[in-house]
Amino acid sequence: MASVDCTGTLKLNTGAEIPQIGLGGWAGISPEERFAARDWMLAGLKAGYRHIDTALVYGTEASVGDAIRGSGIPRSEIYVTSKLPWNGHGRVKEVFEKSLKDLDIDYIDLYLMHWPVAVVYQEGTDFPTNPDGTTPVLHDVSFNDIYADLEKLLETGKVKAIGVSNSSIKTLNQLLETAKVVPAVNQVELHPYRAQDELVQYCKSKGIVVEAYTPSGRDVVRKDPVIIELAAKYKVSPTQIILAWHITRGVVILPGSTNVERQKENMKVMFLVSSPILAEEDVKKINALDRFESMIYRPFEVKGTLWGWPLERYVW
Repeated sequence: MASVDCTGTLKLNTGAEIPQIGLGGWAGISPEERFAARDWMLAGLKAGYRHIDTALVYGTEASVGDAIRGSGIPRSEIYVTSKLPWNGHGRVKEVFEKSLKDLDIDYIDLYLMHWPVAVVYQEGTDFPTNPDGTTPVLHDVSFNDIYADLEKLLETGKVKAIGVSNSSIKTLNQLLETAKVVPAVNQVELHPYRAQDELVQYCKSKGIVVEAYTPSGRDVVRKDPVIIELAAKYKVSPTQIILAWHITRGVVILPGSTNVERQKENMKVMFLVSSPILAEEDVKKINALDRFESMIYRPFEVKGTLWGWPLERYVW
């Protein structure tokens, strides 16, 4: 069976190369989980990962830095992404410098605006709430202005590329009206149940690389009869079938696991075994699973809003 090397890179609009597979840096909420992330991140680096995706709100930046140093791999060979939290408006440089300090590295390869919404800053929490359970937001703060502050970070030389996350076509169109620098990346939830083909094609037309978080769609997607059928056909795992589908679409994939043994198994699937090239009819079968279903955010919707924005504003 023909195969394709899944350890390659994609070219950003900056001219830099980004590893097509990265290690997702979300570890959980507790300090213990976040501290323990160092071990499974280190295991990932030793297994072959050269791209780690984290964020200030994940609380794992220090663990990322520890893992990099513990790996013995030169910093220049590891691609590091972090993100500005939704309450970082008005203090972008300060928040960025905190991430840089927590990571304990000289520069960040890619820095993203985590969400287009501006959540009210409340000391001591990243998740403030109104009495009715909704998230307080600042309607007079534009994500265009926040992104402009990210653009200024490029002048420092401490970040090599900037981009966005959780941004729709509508949001990107508005952003590009004022942006001096086209985002290098748009990171979104992407899997067979949420294929977002229109968004993927739009981003490609603008020179924006799409990154997929929750790329396997969790057990719900991995156990879909179509995925199981194709895994049996190609004699690989359901995760590897989904991985091959992503590679066919030309997106960056960010799987992650807080379980060391599962992380090692993921590495075997992605690096020790080449990903199968799916037949065109099988790609179409997976495409047909799309139902624009989120595996993450439904429980966080409150009164028709998500993190303070009406759902229709996200175009979700």
